[in-house]
Amino acid sequence: MKMCDMFQTADWKTEKHVPAIECDDAVAADAFFPVTVSLGKEIAHPNTTEHHIRWIRCYFKPEGDKFSYEVGSFEFTAHGECAKGPNEGPVYTNHTVTFQLKIKTPGVLVASSFCNIHGLWESSKAVALK
Repeated sequence: MKMCDMFQTADWKTEKHVPAIECDDAVAADAFFPVTVSLGKEIAHPNTTEHHIRWIRCYFKPEGDKFSYEVGSFEFTAHGECAKGPNEGPVYTNHTVTFQLKIKTPGVLVASSFCNIHGLWESSKAVALK
């Protein structure tokens, strides 16, 4: 089995597990730009002790390059866990992250996520240069 066979994908507008990547379609070369990745943008994903998103990872694959580059790895570790019981805790993290990066060539941003019940999901977005 290949790693790519483990990931599911769909349209983030109709599937709550798919990472939604938000950034400009075209950016200036070698200038930082913001990227936001979230889950449940159109359909809310649960955020409970029993059902939650554990992490989001982001990569950039430059056009014409053989390799992809990891941009960031973001963990969400508080989901209402507590000694009192599930969903009784005082802290919850939300499965949304915003970061900045700069690129020298056009390429594709890829985001992956992990739901503790429904497994691995991914999406991608092309980014051009102005």
